[in-house]
Amino acid sequence: MSDWKHAYRSFYYEKAEAPDDIVLGVDDTAVLVVDIQNTYMEVPDDADEAARWAPFFERMNGVVIPNTARLADGARRRGVEVMFARIACLTEDGRDRSLSQKKPGFNYLLLPKDRDDSQIVPELTPRGDEITVLKTTDSALTGTNLRLMLHNMGIRNVIVAGIFTDQCISSTVRSLADESFNVIVVEDCCAAATMELHRHELEAINMIYCHVVQLEDVDGFFPAG
Repeated sequence: MSDWKHAYRSFYYEKAEAPDDIVLGVDDTAVLVVDIQNTYMEVPDDADEAARWAPFFERMNGVVIPNTARLADGARRRGVEVMFARIACLTEDGRDRSLSQKKPGFNYLLLPKDRDDSQIVPELTPRGDEITVLKTTDSALTGTNLRLMLHNMGIRNVIVAGIFTDQCISSTVRSLADESFNVIVVEDCCAAATMELHRHELEAINMIYCHVVQLEDVDGFFPAG
């Protein structure tokens, strides 16, 4: 078990008491995997850009994707709902996208829903009737009916994994917290472009909007057996 109760403390919570133990039920908990899509695993053609992004790809392939697969499989064995969100527009020209995805630069995204680059990576392909919501926003709640579905299924606790920590993960976590869900972010199932951005954002959201834990901690939050 990690020392999650004292890790990723920002200035606001530097001297705060340790939080209570986390106790999760199988019927009121869901795992939500956000935006681990083919497009983000494409190595840039430009050699300088490929080198700049190399640490991100190393973390994704070596840590985040395999750990998230383990998180999802453990949830399935336990009977916990596994859900997915991915960036995908409903139109070919992307006219239905939010403004943030139309602006030039890194966040410009044109990912029609049926195109291969918009799909979840093969290692994490949803199984059976597992739900995937399509979004053209950073938050998985803002532009989808995810909130309604979580309420309909009696979900109170959401375990979050995915990318990017400082963008869609942060936005989703804050939205979930504002809707009074208990949110857990699994640090070693998430990534930002750099570890500096990753750590900084986790410190910003930890203990205010979520609890940041490690994958090794998750099993201990459920009742034995």
